[in-house]
Order: sequence, then C-alpha cells, then structure tokens
Amino acid sequence: MVDKTSGVPMHRQVATDLRGRITAGEYAPGDKLPSERAMIETYGVSRLTIREALGLLRAEGIVVTEHGRGVFVRPPTSIQRLSRSRLSRVARAEDKGAFLADAASKGFTPSSSVRVWFEPADARTSGHLRIQSGEEVTVRDRVMRADGLVVQLAISRLPRKFTCGTAIEQVDTGPGGTYARLEDAGHAIGDFVEHVGARMPTPGEASTLQLDQGIPVITVMRVAYREDGTPLEMNNMVLPANRYELSYEWPAE
Repeated sequence: MVDKTSGVPMHRQVATDLRGRITAGEYAPGDKLPSERAMIETYGVSRLTIREALGLLRAEGIVVTEHGRGVFVRPPTSIQRLSRSRLSRVARAEDKGAFLADAASKGFTPSSSVRVWFEPADARTSGHLRIQSGEEVTVRDRVMRADGLVVQLAISRLPRKFTCGTAIEQVDTGPGGTYARLEDAGHAIGDFVEHVGARMPTPGEASTLQLDQGIPVITVMRVAYREDGTPLEMNNMVLPANRYELSYEWPAE
C-alpha cells in the first residue's frame, strides 16, 4: 500500500491512507486505530514511519492519543453555539442566556470560575468601547466548563461608568447575567456584533483548555451596543475548535 518509488514520503502516504479510511467511515469517531505493530505489517514500513504518520493526523486534529490505550479517531464537535437566540431577552429572563443556553441545548452541566478587577483601557479597548485611553474599565475574566471540562475562556471589558454600583462588579451578577444588569441600570441593548477568527492557542490557553498539539482555537470578539449605538461591552472569547460548532441563522432580506 506504500509506493517506495513514488517520491512521496512514506509517512505521508500512510497518513493519506488512514485519513481516507477515517473520512470514508471505516474508522468512526471514537474508534481505536490498529496498533503500531498491526500498521507496520499492513503498510510494510518502520515504526518511526507509522509514528510520523500518526503525528501528522494528530496535528490536523483528526486523531488523539490516549496514553496507555492507543490512538483514537477524534469525536465530532460536542457543543453547538446557537447565536440567534442565546442573547435574547427571553433567554436572559429564563436565566438561559449565552453559555447557559449552550448547556440547555446540549444537556451538559455548566460551571465557571470568575475573577473581577479594574484597569485602565488600552488602545484596543478604548477603540472598541469609544472611550478615552486610560479610562477605567471593569474586567470580568471567566473560565467556563462543561461537565467539569474547560470549554471556553472569556474576558469582558465594560466602561466602569456603566457598571459602578451594579452586580456586574461582583463575581455573581445574578439571574440573566451582565446584560440583564445593564438593562436594569437603564442601558437597553440594541445590537450585538461578533467578529469570528481562528488561530493557534497560546501556551497558556492550550494548558487551560487541555488541548493536544495542533488543535486550533476559535476566537470570537463581541461588542454589545446600547439602543443609541453606544458600546457597552467588549467580550473576547477563546473556544477550542475541536469542541465547538458555531451556528448562525438570519432571515433572507
């Protein structure tokens, strides 16, 4: 199955064949791949070649190695992020906004760790929030978990002039979260804008999210605007690409 005269490195030929078998469904998500010894016999190559081939598939996020157990086809995305209704007033009133909405739709138990502090706005923050550089902002740093597994990192920054005296400056913001407290304070939210990107994680992100080598992250930067167009919050989120699917829907206009 490996053509040693083709000029294509043997480990890439093995990786291509395994990738094709996975795509065709011969090895389904969660299935264990054959042992190294079995693959050595199947492909007629060395142990090093097999390990290099598996390293390519691991870097692509197709397989995952479980020490002491073997190599498995990575399961599909487990969390669907439904953007249309997750930030609605109805969801907030039912205390099912944002991450809690994801939990309700997929049936996992949500939990989070929250830190709150205050800092002067840097150039990027002041640009998105349309405030003076150096103006004080409230920072809410959250590590979010699904059934105990870290699945999202989020850091929100809000002008402190909108949060002073509210539960937004507390770890527990109460039912409905930050957006409900903003509206309680008279800041009716008119629009949300999200900017979605992708990149490789920083070492700190990879450690916190427990990501294998080669797994990218999805980045979402959301700005919440008051009905008069004033920016109220900038939220920077980092989501592991192997655990999330972002779903968007909108009317045809």
